[in-house]
Amino acid sequence: MPPVETPLAAEHAALGASFTDFAGWRMPVRYSSDLAEHHAVRKAAGLFDLSHMGEVEFTGPQAAAALDHALAGALSKVKVGRAKYSLLCAPDGGVLDDLVVYRLGEEHFLVVVNAANAAQDAAELIRRARGFDVAVVDRSAETALIAVQGPASPEILRALADPAAAEVVDTLKYYAAGPATIAGIDVLLARTGYTGEDGFELYVPNSSAPALWRALLEAGAPHGLVPAGLACRDTLRLEAGMALYGHELTTATDPFAAGLRRIVALDKDFVGRDALAALAAKEPARTLVGLTGTGRRAGRAGSAVLGPDGSAVGEVTSGVLSPTLGVPIALAYVDAALTEPGTELAVDVRGRSQPYTVAPLPFYRR
Repeated sequence: MPPVETPLAAEHAALGASFTDFAGWRMPVRYSSDLAEHHAVRKAAGLFDLSHMGEVEFTGPQAAAALDHALAGALSKVKVGRAKYSLLCAPDGGVLDDLVVYRLGEEHFLVVVNAANAAQDAAELIRRARGFDVAVVDRSAETALIAVQGPASPEILRALADPAAAEVVDTLKYYAAGPATIAGIDVLLARTGYTGEDGFELYVPNSSAPALWRALLEAGAPHGLVPAGLACRDTLRLEAGMALYGHELTTATDPFAAGLRRIVALDKDFVGRDALAALAAKEPARTLVGLTGTGRRAGRAGSAVLGPDGSAVGEVTSGVLSPTLGVPIALAYVDAALTEPGTELAVDVRGRSQPYTVAPLPFYRR
């Protein structure tokens, strides 16, 4: 089966993008160079097509209760207009996906899931909502998502906003969302992102996406905005210490080992709660840490982490030569006794042992 194209495929082709197949989608991996796009986001702004992500809508009197049952977080406590990062866990406590939930009204939520898991997540959320007075609808196929990320993003959005929306841009808090009109197009505007920078994510119907994309490109050009692909999105999120499903989070990992204890609400009942309560009572054998190296050789996912005696004490889940910091960085699961910042370890990089040090996360903070 050929990969699915986003509503912006023609825009990417016109900009000379290089494409890759990702989670069943044909996505732009870069337009110019990974480094140029990465630095543009850090210094000015980048424009991303994230339309491969999945969106599942919950509406009805028991929408909050259904999400409390389905997810590890306490979604009923989220205020209208705010968002919460949460987890969809298996009955044994393994992570099926990490996701963001927006509360758009007292009885209205939007759950945004990873592209690779979108169909199975939607099906699982629908199953878990059975018995509750709620309607659950998969909106993924009809929804486009465009992100503007970087320090210039508020100014770019403000230039395209009507007066009411300009006030929304100015006052919208991090992890908050609300309706706005940008470039004459009605959007759900969220101050969220996956880059470690200030930024916004704009949800629109597929039919509105090309006009919005072109307007953002034009308005952003004087501010240094460039279109940005999946390659730099990965280096940006890694510098920001953000997990990627399939790397740091899988069905074989639990939230506590991943450092996500704070988002698991064990004081409520939800799928996987009993298993997670048992896991919470003991220390994980390995936990997720940051590692920084020297030189120019970066460990990659699957590379062995080595202890002082040369034995394997962990495994890299993501690694790259950081464009911002100029040194190799990695996320890795490491034996619990070796996770103190400053601990000296090594990573097997293509058969050669390279020195790394346990470092606090995130690696980069704006």
